[in-house]
Amino acid sequence: MARLATRLTERFGIEHPILSAPMALAAGGALAAAVTRAGGLGLIGGGYGDGDWLRTQYAAAGNIRTGCGFITWSLGKQPHLLGEVLAHRPAALMLSFGDPAPFAAEIASAGVPLICQCQSIAHVRAALAAGASVIVAQGTEAGGHGHARATLPFVPEVADLLARESPDTLLLAAGGIADGRGLAAALMLGAHGVLVGTRFWASREALVHQNHQAAAIAATGDQTVRSSLPDIARRLDWPKPFDIRVGDNAFIAKWRGRDAELLAAAESEGPAYREAFMAGDPDKAAAIYGEAAGLIADVPPAGEIVVRMVTEAAEQLRRGAGIAVQD
Repeated sequence: MARLATRLTERFGIEHPILSAPMALAAGGALAAAVTRAGGLGLIGGGYGDGDWLRTQYAAAGNIRTGCGFITWSLGKQPHLLGEVLAHRPAALMLSFGDPAPFAAEIASAGVPLICQCQSIAHVRAALAAGASVIVAQGTEAGGHGHARATLPFVPEVADLLARESPDTLLLAAGGIADGRGLAAALMLGAHGVLVGTRFWASREALVHQNHQAAAIAATGDQTVRSSLPDIARRLDWPKPFDIRVGDNAFIAKWRGRDAELLAAAESEGPAYREAFMAGDPDKAAAIYGEAAGLIADVPPAGEIVVRMVTEAAEQLRRGAGIAVQD
């Protein structure tokens, strides 16, 4: 099998420049461990913060080396969880959607690399000020929460900024990357690797209802939307400017343009939404996947996904090297 050696693989001691995203409630210990065993690095999703859930998922990962990620603004409400995770000596700690500065010193003292997911140049500068070892440039194509920048121009803009101002900091690309073409393209854009969500969300080890995975397989990238409606229904007070990309469905159609009305009815609508989500109803609750759904046709083991991506990327890069350039 081909290997793609980059500064990321060298620094983290991994075989392939692929990290699985710490997707809240979906990226458990089994998924993270499977990605690591395949030569990448798996991240457990700390999400909104549930100590019992985290302990269960670390037990599921066993002694396999993994990292963890938190939703930063939510971690601020339960900061003790950071210490609990750091006690597991994670390979990396990722923070997304909020100021990483309040947690940076504790992470650094533990000797754990800090990964910061960013959606704007301002976010990148804040992450660098906090001492981030790795920046994730997340494009709006990504499933789950994010913002407005597109992956294709955002990644090289961040690469240029890092080259000028922080050349030791590594860069990961995220958003719409689901196969070897995306991995190869990210490397050409100046990233040292990729953070992959939706493709691993549609894996056997992911803690995702099969009905939701089936909905993603049947969808095209056109059939996703960015919206605040799922967060309103779940009564999650997400800060601006973030919203969530999900599959477009009957729930979205019913409430589209009626955010204030849903907010007013959230006390009654919320329980029904949560029940539908847990039941895997892809119409009454939103399945959380990104535009990469249009590139996904199956639900294989996570390790197989890593192998496919690396093999395809190596072939793409070989083909590119063979392109004749005429002056």
